[in-house]
Amino acid sequence: MTAADLHVEGVTLTAGARRLVDDVSLTARAGETIGLVGPNGSGKSTLLRAVYRVLRPDAGTVRVDGADAWSLPVRRLARTVAAVVQDAGADVDLTVGEVVAMGRAPHKRLLAGDTAEDAALIEAALTSVDAADLVHRPFDHLSGGERQRVLIARALTQQPSLLVLDEPTNHLDIRHQLEILSALRRLPATVLVALHDLNLAAHYCDRLYVLREGQVVASGPPGEVLTPQLLSEVYEVTAEVAVHPRTRRPQVTYLTSDEGGLR
Repeated sequence: MTAADLHVEGVTLTAGARRLVDDVSLTARAGETIGLVGPNGSGKSTLLRAVYRVLRPDAGTVRVDGADAWSLPVRRLARTVAAVVQDAGADVDLTVGEVVAMGRAPHKRLLAGDTAEDAALIEAALTSVDAADLVHRPFDHLSGGERQRVLIARALTQQPSLLVLDEPTNHLDIRHQLEILSALRRLPATVLVALHDLNLAAHYCDRLYVLREGQVVASGPPGEVLTPQLLSEVYEVTAEVAVHPRTRRPQVTYLTSDEGGLR
């Protein structure tokens, strides 16, 4: 697993007359963890679908290590880019181990069996998301949080150079949110992740891109991007932003109307 450069250049995606993503550009340098943040409906998930090649852009390009992602052979793309999407279906008649093993498919010949290396990678991925004890459980019997951890493990076994995740902390308790994001930070891969929790984004991401109505309205290190003014303009909330004394990362505190909030 080696990290890839990602360059999204002027990407536009439409639905009828509506622009869901409007001329968006972003860069993720090899090994960076880049966060996409913004309100519901701002275009985060839509943009990610263009990166992992589900929605073809109406304009613009997505380049991974200089190659147009939409021109790569499917097998080569699958060895390079892995995705964890929101609310993946649970109606799968497979065990957890079998689901995670699917991540090895791009690296194997058709109908090839699992090797000792595959088994080791599957075990390591499940352990990294605290799901090793689930390996023989039916996938469709898992809770939402358990399924999410298993799907992340499947993506890890794919050994991608670029890992794209859409709200990977959905359904997870606080402990597993922290453990998953810490594990992603340790990967020798580039990570592009959409997050709702701004404090998690500030703590784990090298840089943030803020989307509103399909456009990038701010980008940069979390300490430069997450300001009270931006939170008011983009999220329509009143908040205080301080530097945490131990992590030195921004910490957002939201204020309600009875605490002096303006909204």
